[in-house]
Amino acid sequence: MSEVITEYRNENTKDIDILSTVDMVRKMNEEDKLVALAVEEETEHIAQAVDMIAKQFLKGGRLFYFGAGTSGRLGILDASECPPTFSVSPDMVQGIIAGGENAFRFAVEGAEDNYEAGYEDAKVLTDNDIAVVISASGNPKYLLGVLQRADDVNCKTIAITCNSNGRIAEDAGHVICVEVGPEVIAGSSRLKAGTAQKMILNMLSTGAMIKVGKTYENFMIDLKATNEKLKDRAIRIVAQIADVSHSDALAALLKCNWEIKTAIVSLTMKIDIEQARAELKKHGGVLRKLQQGVKV
Repeated sequence: MSEVITEYRNENTKDIDILSTVDMVRKMNEEDKLVALAVEEETEHIAQAVDMIAKQFLKGGRLFYFGAGTSGRLGILDASECPPTFSVSPDMVQGIIAGGENAFRFAVEGAEDNYEAGYEDAKVLTDNDIAVVISASGNPKYLLGVLQRADDVNCKTIAITCNSNGRIAEDAGHVICVEVGPEVIAGSSRLKAGTAQKMILNMLSTGAMIKVGKTYENFMIDLKATNEKLKDRAIRIVAQIADVSHSDALAALLKCNWEIKTAIVSLTMKIDIEQARAELKKHGGVLRKLQQGVKV
């Protein structure tokens, strides 16, 4: 098996167990600062991945994250945030972890070594979907099974790893490799490697959603107003974009069941709710296209 840099001993943290608490925290923070710089090195590859995902979304395809341990949990976390943030179906972005749902909370021994389970879990994939496999080491057999199944059905694949010599970097169609260096605690890839993975997943899902019109400017235009905090945010978004008072924004949102874009169109075009919905439909539900008069 190829050498994995996250398993190396970090020369900067050899004395971490005898430092004062504040110096220990500073040392960890110093190492974390290196993560953003490492991610920056992969900007172009991340951007290419965003475009790949957005292209599949526009075809009606889905995004699947596969990972073991920390990587699998981070994939599930990112997927679970997409429906409330962008009002998409839970099917559109899904996270699958080696060992099944129980592995989200508890370690499942040997799950990452199970090639057959990866192949079986990846049977959800079609040629319209895109699979992202996530691993610091880049070597779990589970993910090799996923990649084989994806290849069998002609599903596009992206690997996120911290090891350019890992097997998934060889087998995936597109690779994002962030070399974060040795961990603060040797082998604890939930630290710098996990932080890098979270940053990349943020960019992939958010970037792809932006590309398919799920934001307007930098507003969360498709959020689901399911609690008081989100309802307040929805009111502020409508008030700012439509340039109306908060009371007018609230009134419009109440009329259309808290559909932010519908409320904005109704207010700015001075039309009723059903007409506003029809206008949005003509433009694929993308507010920016409606404003620019670009029909789809």
